[in-house]
Amino acid sequence: MKKIANVCIAAVALGLLASSAATTAAVAETQYGDDSDVTVNVEIPRAPGTGTLSLTVAGTSTTLTENGSTGTVRQFTGKLPTVTVTDTREAADVPGGAFWYVLGSATDFVSSDGDIITADHLGWSPMLTGATDPGSVAAGDPVDTVLDGGPNGVGLVDRELLAMASDSAEINPEGQWSVSADLFLRTPASVTTGSYSSTITLSLFE
Repeated sequence: MKKIANVCIAAVALGLLASSAATTAAVAETQYGDDSDVTVNVEIPRAPGTGTLSLTVAGTSTTLTENGSTGTVRQFTGKLPTVTVTDTREAADVPGGAFWYVLGSATDFVSSDGDIITADHLGWSPMLTGATDPGSVAAGDPVDTVLDGGPNGVGLVDRELLAMASDSAEINPEGQWSVSADLFLRTPASVTTGSYSSTITLSLFE
């Protein structure tokens, strides 16, 4: 029943429009003066509370190649793809005293044959990249491998600091900051040959 009623109403409306059009066509139009246009502008700002703090990585893989090996230690080096932290929040939306930081950890290297090189053999040396201001964001300290020894010789077993901001609200909200790291895998010279893979997990916290 509703569909039938709609069709009838539409038919009546069309009839009225047709009648009105015929009447309008019979009336001569008169224009006074030239046309004048009005430009309508509007700036729509971001709604409060809709900005975000996010992390992106420029790539999903990297390859280490042998470089700097000695008679007792084999070393393989490479670079972590650039990691970018983007903050699109307004200052008013950033909690007081909050600061963000990026942590990274790696899994053990496992070969296609099932051989394992533990993650403490992988280290890194973080660095800021691009236009990132070292006064607003700091790169993490180098992390050495178990073969290097010392207090930093722990490898990327636990979550290690890649970069951090001391105060999210004071480093120019609505900005971007980028960081990378030199990666190095150091193993005994007697390491079993093969094709190995590990996964580095990067996490952003505030």
